[in-house]
Amino acid sequence: CILTMPLLEGLDGIEKMSKSKGNYIGITEPANTMFAKVMSISDVMMWRYFELLSFRSLAEIARFKHEVDGGRNPRDIKVALAQEIVARFHSAQAADEALIDFNHRARGGIPDEIPEVSLSGAPLGIGQLLKQANLCPSTSEALRMVEQGGVRIDSEVISDKGLKLEAGSFVVQVGKRKFARVILV
Repeated sequence: CILTMPLLEGLDGIEKMSKSKGNYIGITEPANTMFAKVMSISDVMMWRYFELLSFRSLAEIARFKHEVDGGRNPRDIKVALAQEIVARFHSAQAADEALIDFNHRARGGIPDEIPEVSLSGAPLGIGQLLKQANLCPSTSEALRMVEQGGVRIDSEVISDKGLKLEAGSFVVQVGKRKFARVILV
């Protein structure tokens, strides 16, 4: 007897879900991360995730598809999928909190809990600060992020690659999801 199962495409919607490819949702990830990753899948891929990961009936999934075809926002349906998956590996309460956090971040808010990093060597260049705070893998990547407008310090977009930060405490954001409270001495 041979049992075959369909492969689930990863977050990119192309390759199979794989930790080594970085396109996966880990079952041990924090609820907020898991929720955000489910919300990042495409509207087309959402239906495949429903079919393979949800405990909902095929009839209910078909009803959701019909509602979306009729004009309902696919985001609403995707939220239901994200809440179901997060609740399975965490709890219903964690899923509700993850939804609140996701909506807060989507409006540009800062998460309630962010890592705190202490660095020395003030004044410190922006590239080095981002690398040492583990917000970017390299100084050159950090400078690219600054160039692209993907770095904020205390909610202000940073565009000067030559910026040197003096001693102080800052909330640093790289991209949409990476945050740290940096204490520079």
